[in-house]
Amino acid sequence: MRRFVIVGHRASTTGDFKLDDICGGAGRLDVLIRCINSSFFLSHSLRRDVEAYLILQGGDDAPKTLRFKGDELRYLNPDERSTASLMRNALLKKLSDSEIKASPGIYVSRRGLRDVLSSLSESGEIVYLKEEGEDIRRTELPEDIVFVLGDDRDLSEEEEQALKEHADRSLCLGPISYHSDHCITIAHNEMDRRV
Repeated sequence: MRRFVIVGHRASTTGDFKLDDICGGAGRLDVLIRCINSSFFLSHSLRRDVEAYLILQGGDDAPKTLRFKGDELRYLNPDERSTASLMRNALLKKLSDSEIKASPGIYVSRRGLRDVLSSLSESGEIVYLKEEGEDIRRTELPEDIVFVLGDDRDLSEEEEQALKEHADRSLCLGPISYHSDHCITIAHNEMDRRV
């Protein structure tokens, strides 16, 4: 199982944003939507052996986590607007202390980065995708792996400290800086080639 944890530093935690303004009013939710597309979409199907966690940290109701589970996903389309609509509907759900199912394959909870990492500590090796890490092409990778990365901003010192409690190592995907969604595509490609 491959898992991706993406920290959305400004991403809205409420469902009061307009679908026509996911770049601004929703706190760069567009970046996270592209990460979801890169996590799951193949040419003519979805990756079913993937989970993606979006840690939303923007607004007064932060943090919240949206979890996308590939083997259960329905109604996910490659256009950003429909994915934003699924996310907005999930964020409008009334939350209790536990994770709730918002729609097939999409779950919402009040967890932050530290809580998500704790819950994933037994799910596979946790690695931090960072420019200064070890070259991914020169290392062995387990089949069960959790990749952690930021959105259009790097992780803060506090977030990196929380990650150090769980991550085994940092990996670099190449010689230059890539967009978050491209990092996911490259990580998939590296894993696909090793199967």
